[in-house]
Amino acid sequence: MSVIEALILGIIQGLTEFLPVSSSGHLEIGKHLLGVEATDNLTFTVVVHGATVLSTIVVFRKDIAHLIKGLFAFKWNEETQYLFKIAVSMIPIGIVGVFFKDYVEELFNTEKIMLLVGCMLLITATLLAFTFYAKSKDKEVSFKDAFIIGIAQTIAVLPGISRSGSTIATGLLLGNKREAVARFSFLMVLIPILGENVLSFLKDDFTASGSIGAMPLLVGFIGAFVAGLLACKAMISLVKKGKLIYFAIYCAAAGAIAIIFA
Repeated sequence: MSVIEALILGIIQGLTEFLPVSSSGHLEIGKHLLGVEATDNLTFTVVVHGATVLSTIVVFRKDIAHLIKGLFAFKWNEETQYLFKIAVSMIPIGIVGVFFKDYVEELFNTEKIMLLVGCMLLITATLLAFTFYAKSKDKEVSFKDAFIIGIAQTIAVLPGISRSGSTIATGLLLGNKREAVARFSFLMVLIPILGENVLSFLKDDFTASGSIGAMPLLVGFIGAFVAGLLACKAMISLVKKGKLIYFAIYCAAAGAIAIIFA
């Protein structure tokens, strides 16, 4: 993998991790267009995902600090309840990660990956289109909502289903406030991504996949971090303004193109 390819893929990861267009799907499309087989390299995947986690922490640093402070008050306060809601949302993805991780990974190795990505992007487009008609009840995310949003996050392990798109769309369809849903969607993913990376470190042999040099890794990390930082802030603003319909149109077009050229 060259430095330019690493930069392009890092930017794709950073942008699409937060914008509701599916990072996994766009990375597969990017790999297909660039002809870079090394994107399957575990080290690169872990590095760019780590970059997007860091960008989330930077954007929500005050919220995270506030939640941690509230947790260590050792009371059933608003902050502690919020963290427990995040824990509840992690149950579905935790089950899939522990028991079905190998099956999910096999999906990314299928010869029909572009066709799969295209079909899943059409599903993402449909979900986002539904939010255009969603009526906000101006309520905060409940424990029940957190679990349902967690199920939506689990479905997003499929390449082409947007994690942010599916979780935010589900939250909006449940009647939650737009800003509250965006905040919950981005905070709930921190621990699952970190957990997935730790499991990858423990399970896989990184020395055997070390075909990517230090410079492409660094450039990929920086590209993903900067793009993620901008995309995360932009997405919060877009959700508040209710402009997800434009992403629905984009996903529908991208999905159709992926299916045609599959």
